[in-house]
Amino acid sequence: MPNKKPVYKRILLKLSGEALQGKQGHGIDADVCAGFAAQIKEVHTLGVQVALVVGAGNIFRGQFESKRFGLDRSVADYMGMLATVLNGLALQNALEQLGLACRVMTAIEMHAVAEPYIVRRAVRHLEKGRIVIFVAGTGNPFFTTDTAAALRASEIKAEVIMKATKVDGIYSADPMKDPAAKKYDRLKFMDVLKQNLKVMDSTAISMCMDNELPIHVFNLMHEGNIKKAVLGENIGTLVG
Repeated sequence: MPNKKPVYKRILLKLSGEALQGKQGHGIDADVCAGFAAQIKEVHTLGVQVALVVGAGNIFRGQFESKRFGLDRSVADYMGMLATVLNGLALQNALEQLGLACRVMTAIEMHAVAEPYIVRRAVRHLEKGRIVIFVAGTGNPFFTTDTAAALRASEIKAEVIMKATKVDGIYSADPMKDPAAKKYDRLKFMDVLKQNLKVMDSTAISMCMDNELPIHVFNLMHEGNIKKAVLGENIGTLVG
C-alpha cells in the first residue's frame, strides 16, 4: 500500500533545461513550465521543503557550444550559467502564479534579478515554506549543473536529489538505441562510476557518495511522478 506521508522532509529537484522546451525544440514552453510548477505545488502542499537546480540545455550548453563556435570554454560556461537564470526566472513566475512563495538564488551576483546565494539564507527560506531555485551553477566554469545540484543539496542538507529526466530510470545502455537495455531499480554509487552509466557526471556522483546523498532518477514527463517519488513509491532508479 503506497505511503500517505512523504518519506523526505527536504528535497532538491534537478531539472534539465531540455525538459522546459517541450516539443518546440528550443526556448521555454509556457505550458510545460506551468505543468512542472503544478507538480511541484503538489509536493509542497504535502509539507516537503523543495529546492531546485535548473539546467540550460534549452538555451545554451556551455561545453557543447564552446566546441561548436570555437568559444573559450570558460566564456561558454559563463554563458550557460546566465542561461540557467532565464529558466529559473520562468519557473519562479510559474510557481508564483500558483500562489507559492519562491526565491531565485544565484551563484553570480545580479542584485536586480535574484538574491545572491548564501547557504544560511537559502535554508531559512526553505524553513519558512518558500521554494528556492538555485541558478548560475556553482558560479565557476568547468562544472556542470549536475555538480551544482550535488553541491547545493549537500550544503542545504537535502535528504535526496531527485533527478527528473525524460526516461523512467537508469539503464545499462541507451534504451532508445538498444532495445535489450536493462533497467535498474537500485544501484550503488560505485556501480554507476565503474559502469560509466550516464546518470550525472563523475564529479557529482563522487560528491553524493562522499556525503551519502541518494539520487532518485525518474521520468518527469509522467504527471504526478514527483509526488510518487516523494511518497516513496517504486518508480525510476534509486542510487545510494
